[in-house]
This record gives sequence, C-alpha cells and structure tokens, in this order.
Amino acid sequence: MYQRARQVLAGGVSSDARRIGGVPLYVDHASGSHLWDVDGNRYVDYVLGQGPMLLGHSPEVVATAVSNQVHRGIVYSAQHESEVLAAEMLCALVPGAERVRFNSVGSEATHAAIRLARGHTGRTKIVKFEGHYHGWLDPVLYSVHPALEAAGPSDHPVAVPGTIGQQLCTSADLVVVPWNDADALKQALTEHGADVAAVIMEPIMCNSGAIEPLPGYLAAVQELCRGNGSLLIFDEIITGFRVAAGGAQEYLGITPDLATFGKALAGGMPVSALAGRADVMDDISTGRVAHAGTFNSHPVAMAGALAALRYLDEHRETLYPELFRLGRRLMQGIRDAAERAGIPMLVAGPGPVFQTYFTEQTSVHNYREFAAANHEMASRVHAALLDRGVSMVPRGLWFLSVAHTDEDVDQTIEAVTEAFASL
Repeated sequence: MYQRARQVLAGGVSSDARRIGGVPLYVDHASGSHLWDVDGNRYVDYVLGQGPMLLGHSPEVVATAVSNQVHRGIVYSAQHESEVLAAEMLCALVPGAERVRFNSVGSEATHAAIRLARGHTGRTKIVKFEGHYHGWLDPVLYSVHPALEAAGPSDHPVAVPGTIGQQLCTSADLVVVPWNDADALKQALTEHGADVAAVIMEPIMCNSGAIEPLPGYLAAVQELCRGNGSLLIFDEIITGFRVAAGGAQEYLGITPDLATFGKALAGGMPVSALAGRADVMDDISTGRVAHAGTFNSHPVAMAGALAALRYLDEHRETLYPELFRLGRRLMQGIRDAAERAGIPMLVAGPGPVFQTYFTEQTSVHNYREFAAANHEMASRVHAALLDRGVSMVPRGLWFLSVAHTDEDVDQTIEAVTEAFASL
C-alpha cells in the first residue's frame, strides 16, 4: 500500500504528522479503542486521530447522527438548526464562550482568532510561546520545534520558521517568549506592549509534551494582558472537551477573551470553532472583521458535533472522572515498567492526555526542557510498541478515550514492559 501511495501522494502520506520511521500505519477500520491495519493486525489506539476520538472510534451516537443528516442534505450554503443548537450547547459548556463561529479545521480557527484580535484592538503584534503550535499557516508556524542552536537565548527566543517556503515577513509581527515564565512575558510586553494585540497559548502545552502551567502562571498572564490592553487567546484545539466539558479554561479556572476548539469537539468530524467574549466576537457579527468559508457549519459535520456535545454534557459527571482515573492508572503503570527496566523516564500530564519523556529530569516546564529529552529513544519505543499492538503518537504523547478499558490498560502495560526489555 505504501509503495502505491508514494506514486500518487507526496511522500506517501497526506499530512506530515503521519510520517513515521519505516512504513506508515495503513488502517482498514477502527472501533472503540482499537484499530485494525490492512494486514489484519489489531492495535490498542492512543493516537485517536491525533486527539479527536474522545468518544472512541466510530461512536454510535455520532455515526447515527451523521448518517441521518447525509440523507437530509450534505451542504446548503445556508443556515440550519444543528449549528444553532451546537452553538447554544458550546456557549453553555464553555465558561468564556458568549458567541461562536464554526470552521472546519483548527488552523482556520486560530487564524480567525488572531485576525479578530488585531481587528478589535487595532494593534499588529502577537505574542506566542516557544514550543506551542497554532496551525501550519505562515503567520504562526514559528518556534514550534526549533533546533536549539537556532533558537536564541532561552529568556529571549528567536522566531524560527517551521519550513522553507514560509513567508518570513510575518515574523515582524510575532514576539516569541518562553512559556511558564511570567517575567519573560512581562518583559516582552514592556518592550512591545503598545503594539501587542493578543497573547496566544495552549493552556496545557500539548504539542511539545503535555506540560501544565505552573501554579499562578495563567492568572499572572491574564493580569498582564488586561493591564496591557491585549487579548488572551487559548488555543484549545487539543484540550477543549478533553480535560473537562468546558475545556482547559474550566479545568484550570482561567477564562480567556477568545478560545479556539477542534478535535474532540465533533466526535471525529472536521469541525473547529472560534468562541469568546460577545463584545470582541461582535466585530465579526458587524462585518468589521471578515470570516467566511464554504464548509463552515457543514451540516453533516455539525450533526456529529451536536451529537458529541450532547453526549459529553449528559455524561460529564461520570465520563471525566473515569477518563482521569484510567489515564492516571496507565501513567503509573508506564512509570513502574520504566523503573523495573532501569530506564530514566518522566510521565506527566493531566491523564486524558499525557507525555512520556526519556529523561533524567524530574519535571518539564517549557520547550527547552522538552527538547532536552531523548527523542531518539521515544521513536524506538514507538516502533517497539507498534510491533506489540499498541499505537501512540511517535513523539511520546498519549490520548485516552471513553472507550478504553482496564483490560486495554493491562495489555498496554504488558506491551510497554516487553518493549522496554527489548531495548
């Protein structure tokens, strides 16, 4: 299959995130917490489509809603009830959501958030954090996983482009700072404050580890933004609906001015959302800030989103505690296996999403510390686990779903133990 794909698909894959060492995984079908590849092998899946499948693969509630909508109409270029109902539910669930606009993918939503922040404030610069990812578009694809020799000093990072072919003039309106360092942000706002429209961040840093904010850090960021007249944007493409029904802002107790959502929002359907304060979002409502898209609020995708949101709302009291319990049980099992094997490892994160680091460090708080881990070992473990029927994100990120069971965790811990022994 891979040889055929390489003849017609650039690189044999349709997203760089699917490149792995050797032959990529070709899936035949998926259900619940499992994948089956084209050769008939079964895997316990902790990739979950890079996070969207919070309800597990092919959840019946989403599949039924999507199937029913396909027969009612696929795309209208007109408004429909499902988008209104989904928006009402999102506003009820998410603390900072007073108005919503829907998109198809996360990169669109974060691009819209940045444009809206600039339009609302009349300022041009955006502050982002080293190691945070906000989509693959030119204005924000900087310093996601930069080589340390090109990244500049740790307290004053250089904006490193993510690819050749990127329009580098966009870096002039970007200020990069280290995360989990309130003093560094204060210094950046002192230098650029009058020009800073917004500060954007992953409230839990999931694209370079699974790093939670230090105590008091988010409150300090919020205070600095308010004092500077800058908007605070949470990129909740990964954390939204995964760590709580109200996203990381509910889980962490900090409400941003704007937030973006995707992945777990729609049970696997391509839906993203920009949500936030009414007075800011109304710059879109009045047409002052442009926002459009043929497939925005796609009826079939929105049927999936509405079904997923209703399920999460109805089951939130039992769903999330169980998700955290199972995730933390797996985390501890991996720690124990590493200790028995004499492998230096840190396992950290909330539970519904977490990271395994091959490192002597006892904690990881920012990109530089993430980069110091042994990523070559992470790739070797990923390959060894695939051979033993466990699929996780190659860089060491793990996602849990409501479909995972204690039996899945037992099988995974056994596979991890075997993989460590083989290395």
